[in-house]
Amino acid sequence: MQPKQEMDIETSARLLKLLGDKTRLTMVKMMSKYECCVCEFTDLFDMSQPAISQHLKKLKDAGAVSEARRGQWIFYSLNQDSPYYGFISNIIRDLPKPSDKVEKIEKQGKRIACCK
Repeated sequence: MQPKQEMDIETSARLLKLLGDKTRLTMVKMMSKYECCVCEFTDLFDMSQPAISQHLKKLKDAGAVSEARRGQWIFYSLNQDSPYYGFISNIIRDLPKPSDKVEKIEKQGKRIACCK
């Protein structure tokens, strides 16, 4: 984890704009607690794979999200090594816990198992 550092206004505004999208904000909150794959997000948000992939690409390009490949699947999580980790963590700290969303796909049998 990077030490806390002061960010300039331009970087702060760019990150706030990135997280200003409800879907991306929810995704980031979920990825702060769980590793998730694209198929889980498509089920949770009832969105197409290309739409979810675009959201993840924006988050990854900003350095907010990291990915880990396991076989043919890629799992995403909040990038704790990012210099923006503290800033993002503060923003999502008081958001509702994502456990209800994760429980929803677990009950449907779609939590991670869909990627195996």
